[in-house]
Amino acid sequence: MSQFERPLETDPPSTTPSNGAVIAARGVTRIFGSDSTRVIAVNDVSLEVFPGETLAFMGRSGSGKTTLLNLLSGLDQPTSGEVLFQGKDLASFDESGLVELRRHKISFIFQSFGLMPLLSAQENVEFPLHLRGLGWRERRRRAQDALELVGLRSRAKHRPYELSGGEQQRASIARALVTGPEVMFADEPTGELDTTTASTIAAILADISAKQGTTVLIATHDPTLAAVANRTLELIDGELIDEELIDGGLT
Repeated sequence: MSQFERPLETDPPSTTPSNGAVIAARGVTRIFGSDSTRVIAVNDVSLEVFPGETLAFMGRSGSGKTTLLNLLSGLDQPTSGEVLFQGKDLASFDESGLVELRRHKISFIFQSFGLMPLLSAQENVEFPLHLRGLGWRERRRRAQDALELVGLRSRAKHRPYELSGGEQQRASIARALVTGPEVMFADEPTGELDTTTASTIAAILADISAKQGTTVLIATHDPTLAAVANRTLELIDGELIDEELIDGGLT
């Protein structure tokens, strides 16, 4: 359990299927449009993701990696196939169930940061905890711990416009981390950053996975970011083409 997580009475219990996968996709296809506008964004993808794993989906723009990330996180539904989270089909979740999943089990990091401009970095990080009903002292403590982990505590009182792009992304990572999620989804988290800053963000994500035991799924075309993953999957035209298992040498 993450150092940022204390069980709340409203938290649903964690369960893991017998094979150990926290997320499983089975024959997942996503089609947009119809007839002449029909686009197969993801085509018959099957995979499993295990607790504590850092998995990178690599591919050029339009390869389907962001769509696949959205399907695995429940932000979108497949046209066919199924996505299981801890053994339960995401299609069986109603809207309130998906809200609870996002509030307690998963979190997101986006390319555009998604910080609220009128709130300080600390207030942005605290916001998910406010939604969970935590008191202000506990919110502040957890937010400060998360900001410390990403090296941003000294900038906690600054608003987004007073932060660099790298600092804004670190604040968004702290916000994603503060609830103690089991799975973090990162969509092109270094897409707006220079090479040096991207390397810093990659190191932070690797550190979170290693120290917190958080499962991290990344959609990226940045080889620096993919290099910190335990496993890399390449997508071309919505299909999984290649796999590299960093620790095991499988290519």
